[in-house]
Amino acid sequence: MRNKIVDLNVDVGEGYGAYRAGNDEALLALASSANVACGFHAGDPHTMRRTVELCIAGGAAIGAHPGLPDLLGFGRREMLVSPAEVEDFVLYQVGALRAYAQAAGTRVAHVKPHGALYHMAAGSVELAAAVARAVYSLDPEMAVFGPPGSHLLEAAEAMGLKAVAEGFADRAYVRDGTLAPRNTPGAVLSDPRRALRQALALLGEGDVETVDGQAISLRASTICLHSDTPDAEAFALTLRGGLEAAGYTIGRPWAWA
Repeated sequence: MRNKIVDLNVDVGEGYGAYRAGNDEALLALASSANVACGFHAGDPHTMRRTVELCIAGGAAIGAHPGLPDLLGFGRREMLVSPAEVEDFVLYQVGALRAYAQAAGTRVAHVKPHGALYHMAAGSVELAAAVARAVYSLDPEMAVFGPPGSHLLEAAEAMGLKAVAEGFADRAYVRDGTLAPRNTPGAVLSDPRRALRQALALLGEGDVETVDGQAISLRASTICLHSDTPDAEAFALTLRGGLEAAGYTIGRPWAWA
């Protein structure tokens, strides 16, 4: 048995107004970290406050999930934005969540850009640096989640931030190690058992199978599950149970844990 610690993170707080998305309470009872929507792609002030409370009750570390200002597109559409705009977007959203965390007597432990912003920052030196500058200026003790080997993690490390490589249990990859576009057949994994196999591969138990059947080596120390994945609760249960059966402890192996 390996007896290693692995972080299991979930995207939460993605409803707004009269709309609700996902069973956050159930997912937070199974995860060790949460990525809380900060109002641009989803979320609103009341939802953010409630989600912070749910994170505290469930024992999940609170992370900020800032996105592009694209509520209609759920932040998953790329926009032509400058590094200065990205820095301000991140400052604005993470700062808002930090206020709710502080009011509740806790703190924001990490930042994980959402959707298109995540992928744009991963592939752009300038945008990655903008994200890292914003995070550092707010709290240099916060970690940054990003794809393995990405500009986002490189920028975080260069800024002296904790850079945490993230893998996805419920999304398929392509040969270059990036996620398959959501409009690609098979891009969203529908079988919890396959999601578990992929999570174990990302943690070093083998190779990751791409959407076209190739094998690639990709390593991560935090595993993400989207709350809008169909049957996300069943995925989370299978994922946590399978990881624990393989000798992993669900927790946060960083200094802020």
